Amino acid sequence: MTYRTNPERVDRDQALRERILECALARVTEGGFAALTMQALAEDVGIATGSLYRHFRSKGELAAEVFAAACHLEVEALAHALHGPGHPAARLAQGLRQFAGRAWHSRRLAFALIAEPVDAEVDEQRLLYREAYAELFVELLEEGVASGAFRVQQINLVAACLVGAIAESLVGPLSPPARAAREAGQLSLDLEQVSQGLVTFCLRAVGAEEVQP
Repeated sequence: MTYRTNPERVDRDQALRERILECALARVTEGGFAALTMQALAEDVGIATGSLYRHFRSKGELAAEVFAAACHLEVEALAHALHGPGHPAARLAQGLRQFAGRAWHSRRLAFALIAEPVDAEVDEQRLLYREAYAELFVELLEEGVASGAFRVQQINLVAACLVGAIAESLVGPLSPPARAAREAGQLSLDLEQVSQGLVTFCLRAVGAEEVQP
């Protein structure tokens, strides 16, 4: 007897899987990957904890998929800024400011994506997406070098350095201690200061003239 999958059952399973991912992303956005536990997630979704494992073999697999979904949105947003019209230096500055702004307004999620200690499966995704960001910068750098806007030689290396600079510049301001300090009214860097410092550093790194925001 041939087993036939019920289309309605497939649709229900897919809808439930998407609901699980939606709730998981909400948890990470609110409290980082530390807040993503299978028991708490099951309660959010309204199912038994064991039912989660019908869709994800482990917490690490689930967390990796949440990470990929969140990063995919950020890669698309950066690509839109870098591939738009205008001078290459202006597009680079716009992309950097946009990335920093999006991170600033979703600080817990951004810190989780950039620096929070995570499962090995998520670390693998983190490396893949760092490469995806670097590829976007490679394309812009190649265009800028060809037009004389940028002065770099090792384009792939410089692209990787840009990705590193973005991550490292945001880790401190997005960290839990920095958030607590701001909430307590203590003096700290604001978004404009961080963005401007990042833009200035990166434009100088690629041999471009600084552009006004």
